[in-house]
Amino acid sequence: MSGIIGSRLNVRGSGIVAKLGTDGQALTSSGAGVAAAFEDVAGGISWQSVETGSTMTAVAGKGYPINTTSNACTITLPASASNGDQIIFSDYARNWGTNAITIDSNGLNYQGQDDTFTVEYTTDGQNLNIVYSGSTKGWIPIDDDAVADVPIKGNQEGIFGFGHTSSVQSVTNLVSNAGVIATDVSGVGSARRQIAACEYGGDKGIFGFGYTSSVTGVTNLVSNSGVVATDVSAVGTARRQLAACSYGEDKGIFGFGNDGSVTGVTNLVSSSGVVASDVSAVGTARQYVAACEYGDDKGIFAYGTTGSNTAVSNLVSNIGVVASDVTGVGTARSNLAACGYGYDKGIFGFGDNDSRVSTTNLVSNAGVVGSDVSGVGTARSGLAATQYNGDKGIFGFGYDGDLTAVSNLVSNAGVVATDTTGVGTARYILAACSFN
Repeated sequence: MSGIIGSRLNVRGSGIVAKLGTDGQALTSSGAGVAAAFEDVAGGISWQSVETGSTMTAVAGKGYPINTTSNACTITLPASASNGDQIIFSDYARNWGTNAITIDSNGLNYQGQDDTFTVEYTTDGQNLNIVYSGSTKGWIPIDDDAVADVPIKGNQEGIFGFGHTSSVQSVTNLVSNAGVIATDVSGVGSARRQIAACEYGGDKGIFGFGYTSSVTGVTNLVSNSGVVATDVSAVGTARRQLAACSYGEDKGIFGFGNDGSVTGVTNLVSSSGVVASDVSAVGTARQYVAACEYGDDKGIFAYGTTGSNTAVSNLVSNIGVVASDVTGVGTARSNLAACGYGYDKGIFGFGDNDSRVSTTNLVSNAGVVGSDVSGVGTARSGLAATQYNGDKGIFGFGYDGDLTAVSNLVSNAGVVATDTTGVGTARYILAACSFN
């Protein structure tokens, strides 16, 4: 097959009917008759298992989900066909725009062209529904439209912000939906360190609390385009060395920290970004804790120090209620970070247990913390983490004996990648959250 059909002869809609006469002559032509005419044919389609090969041979009367994630696919149509034979192909992984399907009409015509022409379909999300119409036109598409994009799940971008160099900072760095950290954005709001951040409203974020020259409860909202707003007056106990995560799909919670001594107090964040007054502490009071989401709508605080490192955790329900202590799993440590991955799971990583580590612990979609996973990347503490691209995560910045801006991506299976060269101001004891 050679050449390219640059513009297919699209003969869809009211002019195409289910039952065709010889050489494509329509037996029914009214628009109202189209759906009814095709009902018998479409109803007889037998859907097959997902096809992942680079070649396949199609059989009339069957439907094929075609997954081209790893390779393109050449599809050979039947060598003979009868009028009304139908085959459906569907872009299983929405990847035909990268790896196309090619149709080999196997000696028969395709939209009136012989099989010396190359027929490719190169649109993500496309469904191709073809019927044999007779020898003149051969196989013709009755539908080759792309299915609309599925709703985006999870925030696509992230932001690292605030922290400490030789002084407190308010600088921020955006994270793209490909996990690329951008250069510094000039700080907005009170420069501070030992801060926390989480999502709210489904697509926005909030930085809160921390330490300037004293502990503070001031917050800064992050818009769904990653713009940090000016200070909002403090609500709740001013403190530092705390953590935050989202819950209930559109709300957040700040918890634990140090207000002159370790505390377990929490503050809920509404779906409009309003921080509520203190909720009495539940669980072991501690500082340098981390938190992340799990199970779509719940959260978890874990690890930290009470004066000595601990691995204890506390689950957060989908209405923001913090549960009592769960016995620690994994290396007890503090000054670590955590984020979500895989849409409904989480990961705690790095930190300090008298020496800096790169150990990670996965959190299941039921909130169960897994045992230690050997570290990948530079061991460090005082870093931050956030999700990106809906189902992936990124650890960034921190202290490895010196300040660093190195980052490590987390796949949607919870696998941590090797170091990515740092971008932006190297700093530590900062925070991160996602936005959309």
